[in-house]
Amino acid sequence: MKRAIIIGATSGIGQEVAHLLVQQGWYIGIAGRRENALQNMQQAYPGQIEIQCLDVTKEDAVLHLNELISRLGGMDLFFLSSGVGYQNRNLEPEIELHTARTNVEGFTRMITAAFDYFKKTDGGHIAVISSIAGTKGLGVAPAYSATKRFQNTYIDALAQLSRMQHLNIRFTDIRPGFVATDLLRNGKYPMLMSADKVARHIVRALKRRKRVAVIDRRYRLLVFFWRMIPRWLWERLPIKN
Repeated sequence: MKRAIIIGATSGIGQEVAHLLVQQGWYIGIAGRRENALQNMQQAYPGQIEIQCLDVTKEDAVLHLNELISRLGGMDLFFLSSGVGYQNRNLEPEIELHTARTNVEGFTRMITAAFDYFKKTDGGHIAVISSIAGTKGLGVAPAYSATKRFQNTYIDALAQLSRMQHLNIRFTDIRPGFVATDLLRNGKYPMLMSADKVARHIVRALKRRKRVAVIDRRYRLLVFFWRMIPRWLWERLPIKN
């Protein structure tokens, strides 16, 4: 039986991916900060889910991850879905710092732990949810954009490091477009996708072992054109919600 750990499975995309993997016969360990949500998931699928309260911004997060892996009996897939994002037009420092603590410090803590585990075993699959926001800096969400670019680059570097060290570790960087989450609770966005639709795309990308998955095809086209816009012009565009 295939085994997966999902960090950030108490809501949104992570929770939807957990549902799909269980339905496909995976034995999964789910982690997040909300114990009640974890328990509800476990009760819905008795015998298929192990749970662990975990906060990626805390120093004991790796200890809790290792406990979950042990109870699961191993790990084939590590899926990191935890992350935060805020619109911060007034550039409030605490919002920016909180975003960095979760999306950079917490991300690095968990990804290095997963890399170390797979390095010591027979390899495995590391998948993360980043965002198309890493393509260009979005003025309404500076820290979110920057931390997603960090995540893109970090996974690129680890993929190269894995090859240099001849490790059997695969990577999938999942970059969704606009998803109906708390980040977009204010304003109107075009091409807004539901979390369950994104989850279905993610599971297909994982099965195909895609290295980078931009979701969906409309956003692949959008990102293609975004990359072509020169910096001087991008900085003058009134990107609004």
